[in-house]
Amino acid sequence: MKRLSEINPGVTVIIKEIEDNDFYLKLMEMGFIPGETVKILQVAPLGDPISVTVAGYNLSLRLNEADNVLVEDL
Repeated sequence: MKRLSEINPGVTVIIKEIEDNDFYLKLMEMGFIPGETVKILQVAPLGDPISVTVAGYNLSLRLNEADNVLVEDL
């Protein structure tokens, strides 16, 4: 498994687990649920934040938030 922050733009992955910490509830409320697919759309020029598509909508995540999402390739 990899962390969402390690995935390159254009790649679609499946969420396997979210680490239980301060961001857990925030990520779950945004649609980061195990089994959901996530596609990395863009990475900012300095690497932070990243733009993703999850649960049918686009959003931006900071890398420290994306570090808490464990994913696997499709």
